Amino acid sequence: MDGARRGTIAHMNRTNPIIVALDVPTADQSVTLAKELAGEVGAVKVGLQLYNAVGPDIFAKLRANAGKDLRIFYDAKLMDIPNTVAGAVRAAGAHGLWMINVHATGGAAMMRAAVAAAHETTLFPPLVIAVTVLTSISPEALANELGVSETLQDHVVRLARLAQECGCDGVVASPHEIAAIRAACGRDFLIVTPGVRPRGTDHGDQKRVMTPEEAVTAGADHIVVGRAITASLDPLGVTRMIRESLPR
Repeated sequence: MDGARRGTIAHMNRTNPIIVALDVPTADQSVTLAKELAGEVGAVKVGLQLYNAVGPDIFAKLRANAGKDLRIFYDAKLMDIPNTVAGAVRAAGAHGLWMINVHATGGAAMMRAAVAAAHETTLFPPLVIAVTVLTSISPEALANELGVSETLQDHVVRLARLAQECGCDGVVASPHEIAAIRAACGRDFLIVTPGVRPRGTDHGDQKRVMTPEEAVTAGADHIVVGRAITASLDPLGVTRMIRESLPR
């Protein structure tokens, strides 16, 4: 698929940037949430908890119950040798995913292999985005635990540029690095932003957070919202509240 076509598909859903993280332990819970929120979110995210509890059948179950056009972001966070990651992307691509991610710290050869494998899967291959620095990592942890001497923002931008050079469609990054990534990588490079919490909610284990409104205003293409919605007694009401708060 050519870059223009992939760009069109990547940005089709900017009118509803919310990706709800189905970080729940059972297929039934994820299906119930996906059905309830269909039409209110732009996509759903299947992460490691749900995938490892249920397996790849979860993708078909979600579509069968929440709509065949449901957009699914498989938050695989792949990081291994290039051949292994390429094989995993090919296998995942067979499930008709909208998007899959890898870790940028896996290096250029790995990211190029992931992108090439995605293009081999279907007529409309999944978008491939790269995780820069987890939103649970603080500047102090980056320096003192991981031994990275450059600032957190500089490190994120370095990884974003590398991902772009390798053909990735975008990156996962905290809302605090959006402006710097946008300046370095341009408007057509996707920025998917976790670490998003509605005002007044618990930050949990996230260190670098913003509200949904702040993140979209800063330039995020998609915002990932999990516990604020999934742990709520009224997931639909919270989702609608978040949508209403977003700039139009």
